[in-house]
Amino acid sequence: MLNVLVVGGAGFIGSHMVKMLGQTGCRVTTLDDLSSGHRDAVLYGDFVQGDMGDRAVLDAVLSRGFDAVMHFASFIQVGESVQKPALYYQNNVVKTLGLLDAMRAHGIQRFVFSSTAATFGEPQYSPIDEKHPQQPVNPYGRTKLMVEQVLADYALAYGFRSVSLRYFNAAGADPEGQLGERHDPETHLIPLVLQVAAGRRPHLQVFGRDYDTPDGTCIRDYVHVTDLCSAHALALQSLMAGQGADCQAYNLGSGHGFSVQEVIDTAQKVSGRSVAVMDSPRRPGDPSRLVADPTMARQNLGWQPQHSDLRTLIEHAWRWETRQA
Repeated sequence: MLNVLVVGGAGFIGSHMVKMLGQTGCRVTTLDDLSSGHRDAVLYGDFVQGDMGDRAVLDAVLSRGFDAVMHFASFIQVGESVQKPALYYQNNVVKTLGLLDAMRAHGIQRFVFSSTAATFGEPQYSPIDEKHPQQPVNPYGRTKLMVEQVLADYALAYGFRSVSLRYFNAAGADPEGQLGERHDPETHLIPLVLQVAAGRRPHLQVFGRDYDTPDGTCIRDYVHVTDLCSAHALALQSLMAGQGADCQAYNLGSGHGFSVQEVIDTAQKVSGRSVAVMDSPRRPGDPSRLVADPTMARQNLGWQPQHSDLRTLIEHAWRWETRQA
């Protein structure tokens, strides 16, 4: 039976991962400071409330002995990272370095890291594969790239084994309806659209209708949170089996892009409600298209998204949204 520590396991993706690990027979422990996560979202295993930046907490938890660690505890808001870069470098880089060094001290050498498509910056071509230049344009993306670079150095120097998974747009909710997005503030498009449909918000802001896309709105690649967790589980299997290089990285997306307007239209069909929209100017730095090429994850990990068509994503998210009233 695998014994896995999930850091940030009370958050959106982390809580889904804890559930998947628990349901597949793993022993799972969650470490989370609950600064943005929710204790009631941790449905399996042991829970420890604490800061991954506290070495005493890490030593106490890691002394239990784990086969691997999964890390979901990064700060993720691009705009906030521009306004508060020190906060992001401290949490996403410095604290992650502390976690890695504590793992090494306890003889734990396997690590699955939540990275991001933001490490690529402005796309030079689409869809984006792993060979695309990594030139992040904001502190959030730079912090994630820094950790990827650290992991490459740790593999070379220490034989530390890791898989970094670069998400495009995580979306959806637990198909069984137990878990979903609960960010505060919420910044992701699909829950914002559905909150308008549910009457929890007066309108949705659409930033720009003059992009070089069929309907003028931005196109993004949405990947279901359960599919993301499946990729993490496969990455863990790869690490346990000693497959591949010591340091690996994969792009995770459906390989298909949907525009903001397509998301709105699909949400209206699924919910049977209208979504009021307020058009606003483009946001600086928003590319017209961000679409993944997930070929490597499929070939090397055997990953195949099961729930990432747009209607299924929104149906699962709407089921979760209607239970929040």
